[in-house]
Parts: sequence; C-alpha cells; structure tokens
Amino acid sequence: MSALLPTPGHDCGALVEEAVFTACRLELMALKPGNVHIHAEGHGMSVTQFLDSAAAIAPILATPGLRVGEAILHAVTATREVAGCNTNLGIVLLLAPLAAAALCRDKGEPLRMRLARVLDRLSVADAADAFAAIRLALPAGLGETPQHDVAEAPRVDLRAAMAAAADRDLIARQYATAFADVFTFGVARGRSALRRGASAAETASAIHLGFMALHPDTHIARKHGAAVAERVRDQAFRLERRLAVNPAFGGHSGHQAGAARRLLAFDRALKRRGLNPGTSADLTVACLFVLRLSGELPAGPWPPDDNRRSLIKPTSVGDAQCLRSTRLWSAKLWWATATKSLTSISSSVRAAAPPRPPSARP
Repeated sequence: MSALLPTPGHDCGALVEEAVFTACRLELMALKPGNVHIHAEGHGMSVTQFLDSAAAIAPILATPGLRVGEAILHAVTATREVAGCNTNLGIVLLLAPLAAAALCRDKGEPLRMRLARVLDRLSVADAADAFAAIRLALPAGLGETPQHDVAEAPRVDLRAAMAAAADRDLIARQYATAFADVFTFGVARGRSALRRGASAAETASAIHLGFMALHPDTHIARKHGAAVAERVRDQAFRLERRLAVNPAFGGHSGHQAGAARRLLAFDRALKRRGLNPGTSADLTVACLFVLRLSGELPAGPWPPDDNRRSLIKPTSVGDAQCLRSTRLWSAKLWWATATKSLTSISSSVRAAAPPRPPSARP
C-alpha cells in the first residue's frame, strides 16, 4: 500500500506537522525495552523532555521550502533550547527527508518515490548543516571517523556522507537505501500488527522489538561495543520468539499482559546496564510517521501546550510509584480520548483541541 499525500486543497504542512508529533508521542506511549517511555523513564531523561522536543521540531520539519539540512539544523537547535540535551537527533535525521518528501506536490506518486528524489538532490550544503547539527547534539559514542568526520567541513553531499557510514550506522544506511529498513520491514510489520487488531501503542512496541531483534542497535554499539550490541540483539530475538508463540500484539488480553511483563523485565535489565537501543526507537518513529501519513494510525485531538505537561506529570509528586502510576493513567486517558470521535469528547476538551487532520489517506 503506497503512502500518498492528500488531494489538492488539503494543508500538507499541517498534516506533516501533526504526523511528526503523533509519531513522536506514540513512540513514548509504547513499551520499548531500554528506552524512555511512559511506563518507565531512564538514562537521566524524562518523557516531558521528549514531548517538548516533539512539539519543537514538528512545525520546523513541516515548513515548505527548507532544505533537508536546514530543517535538521533548525530542529536540533530548537530541541537543545527546550530539552537541554540530545533527545531526538536520530529522529530528526530520519524525519527531515521523509517530511520533505511528504511536502512535495507531485500528484499520485508513492511517498518512497518522492523520498528517493529528495535524497538524490541532497547537497554539500545539506551535509554542512547536518554535520553542524550533529556537533550541536553531541550524541554519545560519536568518536572520530577517517572519512567525512563531522568535525570537519564536508566535501561530499549529505547522502554520500551517510553512505560512507552505512555499514556502521543504521540511520545513515537509510539515506543510502532509500529507507529500505523503514518501508520494507518496519512499516510492513506495523501494518501486520494493526491487521491483527493491535492498538497503536502495541503496534509501536511490535515495530521496536522487531528492529531490536533484526539488527544490533548502532547506538548501543557506539557506546558499548559491537559484542554488547549483538548480545542485546540476541536477547531481543529470543524474547520476540517467545512472544510469537501467542499473539502478544493484538492478541488475547491475557497474552498482552504476559507480553507487557516480559517487556518490562527486559526494560529493567537493559536500564540497569545503561543500555539504550536508541537507534531502534528512532527507526520506530520513522515507521509511525509513514503509517500516520497513510491514515493507518489514529491521531489527536491534542491538548493545548499549557495543559500538555499536566497530562504527563502529576501536580503533587509523592513517591516514585505514584509518579509512575499517575503518568501511566494520564497517558492512557489521553490515548482513549484521542481515539474517540470529537462528538464524544467533553466540552472543555473539545473547545481546547485543534481540529482533527483530514481523514483522506496521504
């Protein structure tokens, strides 16, 4: 099934902005072992920082006319201003070309075909901006490379620079392969989970665990070495096989509860060791973005900015258990509200919420 933009007359920028925020927020609601999510934070970062980052980058990535490199640099700069740390460099690197492709006005072309053209047109200026963004984000474990080091001025276009790193970085590999892992594996896996009746959050969990089991996570590899990354991949593969005996994502509620317990146990084990499969999470966001553009995932309504924090953080924090349970309850309420029709939402929320995006499939 091809992801196409809406028919003429729809606001493509608004649709892309909403899809960016939906994908980022939904990824936080999914139970993703080792990452920050509403069920358990970690690595010195909070859900609120990631939500603030999503709200900051969405309008930038949806701005027509920005070069991909410009969008990357502006988005990373905005993230540093609101979050104070690197919460989403990989997400931005993946979503910037996808959003640029979605904003193209070519009629009737699949999203991936537009994406291929966007990648072909990347320039040295795009590489310079992306390198500056990477230096600003200061990702962990970056180190030095003998070719196209981000500390130096680029001599090739952004796609060529990414292709040179494709064998050691899964995000770079997407630039070299027209996002093959996103479209042929992640999006396909998400559609399979949705067909089995999985919720949006369960679909995100299925995509994430699939990426963890398919490839050694390159974020873990950069920080802890290839051997550790391969061990984590093997653990994820074994867990996925165990969950596949019964349909965990979209299956019986008892199976879902058992899957959640296993995923949370894996989550705790990874965080105790400081292991964060961040690349798998970034790829998951890209897949959710494509699925939202194709109309296969539900969206908002979203609360206004001044209420967004109160939905994640309780007004009076008692112990850590209270914080976790309140955050989980708030997010579940938010998602339940988001999946209802506007006519069933209370008048106060209905008055504050923006209109729903067009229902036409992109």
